Amino acid sequence: MDFIEAAGRSEKSGFQKFLSAAEGEEVSIEGAVHSVRNMGEIGFVVLRRREGLIQAVWEKGKTKLPLSSVHQGDVLSVSGMVRNEERAPFGRELCVEQAGYLSAASGPLPLPVDKWKLNTSLEAKLDRRALSLRHIKERAKFRIQEGLVRGFRDFLYSQGFTEIHTPKIGAKSAEGGANMFKLSYFHTPAVLQQSPQLYKQMMVGVFDRVFETGPVFRAEKHNTRRHLNEYTSLDLEMGYIDGFLDICEMETAFLHYAFSLLEEEYGGELELLKVSLPDVSRIPYVRFDEAKQLVSEKYSRRIRNPFDLEPEEEEMIGKYFKEEYGADFVFVTHYPSKKRPFYAMDDPEDEKYTLSFDLLCKGLEVTTGGQRIHDVKALLGKMETRGMTEEGLEQYVDAFRFGMPPHGGLGIGLERLTMQLLGEDNIRETCLFPRDMSRLEP
Repeated sequence: MDFIEAAGRSEKSGFQKFLSAAEGEEVSIEGAVHSVRNMGEIGFVVLRRREGLIQAVWEKGKTKLPLSSVHQGDVLSVSGMVRNEERAPFGRELCVEQAGYLSAASGPLPLPVDKWKLNTSLEAKLDRRALSLRHIKERAKFRIQEGLVRGFRDFLYSQGFTEIHTPKIGAKSAEGGANMFKLSYFHTPAVLQQSPQLYKQMMVGVFDRVFETGPVFRAEKHNTRRHLNEYTSLDLEMGYIDGFLDICEMETAFLHYAFSLLEEEYGGELELLKVSLPDVSRIPYVRFDEAKQLVSEKYSRRIRNPFDLEPEEEEMIGKYFKEEYGADFVFVTHYPSKKRPFYAMDDPEDEKYTLSFDLLCKGLEVTTGGQRIHDVKALLGKMETRGMTEEGLEQYVDAFRFGMPPHGGLGIGLERLTMQLLGEDNIRETCLFPRDMSRLEP
C-alpha cells in the first residue's frame, strides 16, 4: 500500500527557483500569459503568477512552440536559462528553450488586463469579474483586503479571543426593522442575519472573548457608492470590560497591528496602488453631539437630524479631524439611544445617549460598536420600553438570566475599510462579487 506524505508542494522548482537561480542556470516555471509582444526575431511573453509577473524571452527558432501561436490567457509551462535584466520584473528574465501548453485560451480576452490601467467601466469589470481580477492592480486590492482579515485574526488570537462561526439563517434578526431578507425555512418563516450580534453576546458567557469573520445581509433599498446588500463583517465581542473605551482601544491596537503587517508583507501591493497607510497609534474621539456642533459651526451647516449623522456630516467630521489633528480616523461616541439597538447600554449620566461609538475612516463610518447591557432586568426593561417581547429571543435572554459579564464589541465593514484605505470611490471596487439591488451575478 502506498501513502501520501503530508508535505506541501514545493515551489522551489518554479517561481522561487527563478528568483534565486544564478545567471545562466536553467529553470522551469508555469504561468498564465499576461501579455505578448512579438518583435519579429525576438519576442516577450509576460507570465502571471500569484507572486507577480515574469518576463520570458522568445528568440526565433530556439523553441518548437512558435511565438505566433502564444496568446494572452494561455497557460504555459516553460523552461530556459535565467538572465539578469534590470528592465524586467524582479530584475531578471527567462530565455525560453522549451515551452508547452497547460491550457489554451479560446479567443481574445474581452478586457485589456495587460494594460497598466484597466480603462473600462465598473459594470464591465463586475460583469467579467473573473477576468478583470487578472489585472494586477485589481488583484492587489484583494491581497490588501486579505492582509486586513489576516491581521484581524492574528491579532485577536494573540489577545485570547476564540474564533466562532454563527448561523446566517435565523428566526429573528439582531437589529430588527424592515431591512431583512425573509425566506421560508422548511415552511417556517426565517431571515438572513443582519449581524452575528446575539450569538456573539451569548458566547461571551462561554469564552469571554470571541470573534468572527463572515457575511451579513441587509435588505436596504440603497443604490449608493457606500452600500452593499451582502458584505463581510469583522466582529468581536469581549467580556469583563470597564467601559466602551476598552473596545475602542482594542480596535486601535488591531488597526496598528494590521497596518504594520501590511507594510511588512504586502508592501508590493501598497506600492503598486500608491497607498500610504495612516498612523493609527492614537485615534482621537469626540462625542456625537459635540461632533455635530463642531462641523455645523466650522462649515456653516445647519443640523437637520439630531439623532443620527448624515453622510455629509460624516465627511465633514472626517475633514475637520484631518485639518485639525492630521487624523484619518476618529471615534464618534455616545450616539443617541433612539438610533441604537435595544441591547446598547444607555449612558447612566444621560439616558438619551448610549455608551456606543462609530469609527469613521476618512469621513465614512467603517465600524459600529459599544458597550452592551449585561443585566437581565435592565435588558428586559429596555425591551419593554420599545414594545418588544421575548418571542424569538428566548434563548438570548436566558443567557442573561444565568449571568453575563460586562461586555461590549464591534463590527467592522471589511469592504468599506478597504475602500477608504485604497481611496476608491465605490464599495463595489473592493468586493469580489458584489450583491446589490441590481446584481445577483456572477
